[in-house]
Amino acid sequence: MKVVVQVKLLAEANQAFALRSTLRTVNKAANWVSGVAFEQGVPREYELRKHTYAELKARGLGAQAAQHVIKKTRDAYTTLNANIRAGNYGKPGSKGRLKAESKPVTFRPEAAQPFDDRCLSWQYDAQIVSIWTVAGRLKNVRFACSPDALKMLRAHRKGESDLIERDGAFYLLAVCDIPEPDLYEPDAFIGVDLGIVNIATTSTGYRATGRGLNRHRARQLELRRKLQAKGSKSAKRLLRRRSRKEARHTANVNHIVSKSIVTTAERTGSGIALEDLTGIRSRVRLRKDQRTSLHSWSFHQLAAFLEYKAKRAGVPLVYVDPAYTSQQCSECGHIDRRNRQSQATFACRACGFLANADDNASHNIARKGVAVWTAGRESRVPATP
Repeated sequence: MKVVVQVKLLAEANQAFALRSTLRTVNKAANWVSGVAFEQGVPREYELRKHTYAELKARGLGAQAAQHVIKKTRDAYTTLNANIRAGNYGKPGSKGRLKAESKPVTFRPEAAQPFDDRCLSWQYDAQIVSIWTVAGRLKNVRFACSPDALKMLRAHRKGESDLIERDGAFYLLAVCDIPEPDLYEPDAFIGVDLGIVNIATTSTGYRATGRGLNRHRARQLELRRKLQAKGSKSAKRLLRRRSRKEARHTANVNHIVSKSIVTTAERTGSGIALEDLTGIRSRVRLRKDQRTSLHSWSFHQLAAFLEYKAKRAGVPLVYVDPAYTSQQCSECGHIDRRNRQSQATFACRACGFLANADDNASHNIARKGVAVWTAGRESRVPATP
């Protein structure tokens, strides 16, 4: 499996200037390549290279940098087309889809630029890198990371690394290819019900409440409103300094929750069952005052954290159909919309079973997880006559 390790470059003033100039130059060139691709009907990478490579070299880009700019641009169009086919920009003829299809892809001045081993070399013992820039090769650029990250880089780094600029600092995102352990045969499955009031509720009794996280989001939202309304230089400076603070806090909470669930599954020899919530934001209809909570719900990030942590630990993980998990009684199996009396209360109208609604749903998810695992394990080969 591939894991991305982030290291911070401790660049000196002249090194930072060269790195910043490099990112601006390559992304300006990528915007030009994107315009050419759009005019040519987005040709294949080899054809796009014939139209743009010579000009990129004339602009001062090295051979590898020019190749990466072309590949980055072509990959951006591949992603755009995949999102259009998936309907992520709306239906044909919609405003969002017309906007996406009517203009070339653009790159921010500080957008990530990939570097391979020909234009970026690592020295782990000294914790320095040598990197190509438009001002020449920069040597002895120091970097900082945790001991665990350094150990992972030394043992598993492979492939490209992306250079990015964030709030005036430079980072390298290095890809590490870690061998996956074999999945064990689970004795049972832990059902995980994801939600907004409770971030995660498991069939083993673990509950990660969302009260603190939701309060943090409300405080950040109110502070942003006040600063944006004020509009002064100091307010804008504070907004920049606090940017992504909510995202970092949410990611930290999701890391803690996912680690706890995966550790429990590994210790008990169980698998993990998750609901497949793809497209839930477009399916549900909410009041206006509920939309902020729905669209700030980071269920996809939590599921992604659970998935990669489970892979690293060899824990089986399956996705199940979320249909009726909140309406079905985990004791008798009776399904009725009226069983879910409120956000927190489940009361079965057939057998009288009373439970917390999230606990009940987590047991239904666990049972579905067993069925999905068993169905995937069964052989589909016809029996020998």
